[in-house]
Amino acid sequence: MIQEILSRMRQSIIDGAPQHAAALALESLQAGMEPLAAINDGYIPGMSHVGEQFGCRSLFLPDVMAAAEAMKAAMAVLEPEIHRLGMERHVRGTVVLGTVQGDIHEIGKNLVATLLVAGGFRVIDLGCNVAAERFAEEAEQAGADAVGASALLTTTMVHQRNVIAAIERRNLRPRVKVIVGGAPVTSKWSAEVGADGYAGDAQRALELVKRLLSTQSAGETL
Repeated sequence: MIQEILSRMRQSIIDGAPQHAAALALESLQAGMEPLAAINDGYIPGMSHVGEQFGCRSLFLPDVMAAAEAMKAAMAVLEPEIHRLGMERHVRGTVVLGTVQGDIHEIGKNLVATLLVAGGFRVIDLGCNVAAERFAEEAEQAGADAVGASALLTTTMVHQRNVIAAIERRNLRPRVKVIVGGAPVTSKWSAEVGADGYAGDAQRALELVKRLLSTQSAGETL
């Protein structure tokens, strides 16, 4: 029965069905399943599949947005139970995300946030039109491992440089990795402003953060 519920959870994310995902979350709790097991073994595999298919262009932006809504619906049911039981999700790292100052576009950033959460990261989403100093302040206060700065306009992408400068002023580099993204952003621009990497879509952003933080952890171990 449990395996059947987990399979249906995964499919509810792939189908982008928020009501079904929430109903399955409630069903799993009534069946005695731990909420963390439902997330890790049911919903996250579905979100990971969607991200992978989006990365290879088998699924498209509306599909990922629908899957993200389904994931949020399931989490809305499960998170209160996690807190009630005093459980904690193991996190792979903390990432501060935001769209830079002067830019109000955040669909892409929101997708990155969803995939990072599904990938096991703690995400602090600052929203849009975020000043460079706030990125740095939040990164310092949260003990962040990475910062992601998005820009969707050529007129605002210059603020990605300011974000990196603000982080450097607080002496957080190179411990805090910085990734940049957005429609006008390129790998060349990433290198020019001193970022640690560039991601062209949400799935690549997840893979980039995993790689950067894995490399960092390996370096600290040696």
